This record gives sequence, structure tokens and C-alpha cells, in this order.
Amino acid sequence: MTPKLLVTIGICFYAVVVPFFEINQSHVFNPAWEPHARLHEVWQLATNTAIGVFSLWLTWSKDNIRLASLMTVLVTGGFLLAYSQRDYYGGSMVLSDGSEKMIFGVNLGLFAYSLAIALAITAVAIQRRTRLTYSAG
Repeated sequence: MTPKLLVTIGICFYAVVVPFFEINQSHVFNPAWEPHARLHEVWQLATNTAIGVFSLWLTWSKDNIRLASLMTVLVTGGFLLAYSQRDYYGGSMVLSDGSEKMIFGVNLGLFAYSLAIALAITAVAIQRRTRLTYSAG
């Protein structure tokens, strides 16, 4: 059960929490954003939520922690790649009001998505160790 809970937490970060934070005036309804950029934002949110729903199904119905964890690493890793390259393309995590969401002095997205990857890796490791223990016993 622990691996399922760990991977579920990571999935919830990108499939539930991020849409909650971004379907508002700072992102989706931001009048300063070009309409094309807003379309891409909604597309990204819808796609990530759909991947999250699929990953939850994999986790809880199929007990496929490995594939659900891989999906988490791909989605959240995509953010980490974009974050690491933000200076190259002019991206920023600073909101239009000049603030930046931080936790423990680290950007919230960077923190949450790094944690999601760590949880996914931990979930796979626990499940693998558990299966190896049961198959050896």
C-alpha cells in the first residue's frame, strides 16, 4: 500500500494541485498573456490531468507502480527541464504581481516536482524490494 500512496501523492501534485493554482487570473485568465499562450496553458493542464487520471488507474486498478511512476517522472521532469532552461527562452516562475511561490526558500514547483520524482523512485524501489522478498520466500 505504501508504494501506491507515494506515487499517488506525486500524481496529485501535477494532476490536481497545479490546475488548482493555475486556473485563475495569474495564468489561464491572465489578460496580459497572449491568447495563444493561454491555449497552450489549458492544453498542458488538461493533458497532465488526463495523464494523472490514467496513472491513478494504473496504480490502483492495475497495481502498475512502475508505469505510473514513469508517467510522473516524465510529466514532472518536463517541468524541471523547462525550469532549468528558463533563462534560455525567457521563462520565469515570477508571477505577474512580482511574487514567486516558495517553500523552504525553494520555488514551489521545483520543490514539489523534485519531491514527486523522489516519491516515484521510492515507490518503485519499495515495490521491487517487496516483490523480491516474497519471491525469495
